[in-house]
Parts: sequence; C-alpha cells; structure tokens
Amino acid sequence: MAGEFGILHLSSGDILRAERKDKTALGLQAQEYMDRGALVPDDLILTMMVDRIQRPEASRGFLLDGFPRTVVQAEALDARLSAQGKKIDVVIDIDVDDAEVTRRLTGRWYCPTDGQVYHEMYNPPALAGTCNACKGPLVRRKDDEPAVVQQRLRTYHEATEPLEKYYQARGILKPVNGIGSMDAVSAAIRKACGR
Repeated sequence: MAGEFGILHLSSGDILRAERKDKTALGLQAQEYMDRGALVPDDLILTMMVDRIQRPEASRGFLLDGFPRTVVQAEALDARLSAQGKKIDVVIDIDVDDAEVTRRLTGRWYCPTDGQVYHEMYNPPALAGTCNACKGPLVRRKDDEPAVVQQRLRTYHEATEPLEKYYQARGILKPVNGIGSMDAVSAAIRKACGR
C-alpha cells in the first residue's frame, strides 16, 4: 500500500532485523529484547524511526508499521514530528482476535537467503520447508515461536492496546476488521485512509 500511495514504508521490525543481521550496535542491543518477545526500549526505537522519517525518501509521507507501540513512544513521536512541522494523519487499528494472531504468526516461515516469507495456511511454499525461489530451507523467526507469540500478545495488551484511546482522543484512529481476505482488509484500509 505504501507504494500505491507513493509513501515510504517503515517497518520497525524489518529495520530492527536488518540492524541485527548487520550486527550494528542498535541491532545487538535490540536482539535480546526481540528474541524474548519484549519491546525494544523506547529511546532505541524512537531514535531509529525518527532517523528514517527525516530521510529524503520519506518527504512525500510515510507509513509506520509496528511503531509506536506504547503511549510514551507515541507522545515522543508526536513531539519530534511537531518540531519538524509534521504530524500523524491517520492511525489504522486492524482488529484481529488473539487466536487468529497466534495462527498467523506461528505459521509464518521465511527464507534466510532471499527474505521470502511464507505461511503454512495462507501462502505455503510449493514444497514444505523449502523456498520456492532459491530452494533453500525455510526457518521460523524466534519471535514467531509459540511461547514467544504468547508473550508478545501479553505485551501488546499491556503496553500497546492503550494506544487506541490515545489516538481516538486525537480523532485519527480508524478501526478496520482484520478478519477476511487480504483484498477485503486492504480495501477497508484504503477506505479508512480516504483513498
């Protein structure tokens, strides 16, 4: 959708995984938190995301994915954006129950060679456990292990769910039903964004 809207997609998880893979100082610091399903400390993630937002490729706009995850992060982000004359226009709340979230995450596999992502139910590889493109073995991310997913859900309910009230109070929260086909959910997101 970011490509369709002509804006930059900034996934905090993807950026953190890239930092971790490149063994940067930020990546090494973040790894211990990510592996156990805990949130990366606010100062680390905020600095990383604001740095990306300030880059020229984000000048037409940006789509934040997986950030902010706490009210503290949202308040700090709003303050930093305001100082730059920017603001968040819309926040999409994709509503999916915990059982479906668990199914989606624990069924996800990826190819460490080329980054292709598969899912046991929704996008299975042609040959189980094997990347369609490079024929290499697929692996599950540590943060998609069942025990870690359960911890991630607990963390979500405690730390992230309060963001709904924060953004609702600002009049920019748009709830979207996340159960349905990818096309149906995408259409609902476009509508919520006024597209």
